[in-house]
Amino acid sequence: MKSQHQKHQLLSIISSIPRGLILMSTGGMIITTLILGVVMWRTSSRLFEQVNGLFDLSQLNLSQPEPEVDVRNVVVNKVRNVSELTTAVFSMEAVVPTRQDRNLGQYRLASTTLLYIAYGEVRAGVDLGKLSVDDVKVSNDSIQVQLPAPQLLDSKIDVTRSQIYDYNRGFLGLGPDVAPQLQMLAQQQTLRKIQATACQQGVLEQANQRAQLVVTNLLMTAGYKTVDVKLQPSSPSMCLTASQLAS
Repeated sequence: MKSQHQKHQLLSIISSIPRGLILMSTGGMIITTLILGVVMWRTSSRLFEQVNGLFDLSQLNLSQPEPEVDVRNVVVNKVRNVSELTTAVFSMEAVVPTRQDRNLGQYRLASTTLLYIAYGEVRAGVDLGKLSVDDVKVSNDSIQVQLPAPQLLDSKIDVTRSQIYDYNRGFLGLGPDVAPQLQMLAQQQTLRKIQATACQQGVLEQANQRAQLVVTNLLMTAGYKTVDVKLQPSSPSMCLTASQLAS
């Protein structure tokens, strides 16, 4: 009996050994994992601080280049502010007759005539809004500008100084009563006549020369010591069209 009891105790001790080993190994793994975690956390923190120090731009002495300004854009914007530069004005007074017939078949029964005395003017110059960066060349304190071609900027009738001089509906007043229509026709013809006469008198060439002087003074005032303002000839079609309409 005694030997059997000892054998039973021995078996109990032997069977409890694997369970203890398992518990010990599990606890060891947990402790080891915790230690590794702490070590990795401290290592990663130091590594992050080192990397952050490398990329800390506030501690680096970085030089910033000077901002670049395209001087040509500044010049173009300055000149464009003048917009349409009127450098020549041509004015004249014209007497324009107009007529409207009243017909019966192929026969003219009566006519209405209107004699209009018109005062008008034509403005000529250069449209500086067409100036581009390619038209400007800058070198230190020297500048070269290519101006757009001169053109007729505007033409108008001064209605306060114009008047109907004579209005006649013919024999027995049989002519059509068309005074407003004849007056409008007279004004249109006056504008065309003034434009054609202005071109013949060289208004575009005058506008070109004066525009050169004005822009030169403008750029000299801006601080440039050497200013070269180049001109373009006027378009022949502009005055040709005005002359054709007036004829």
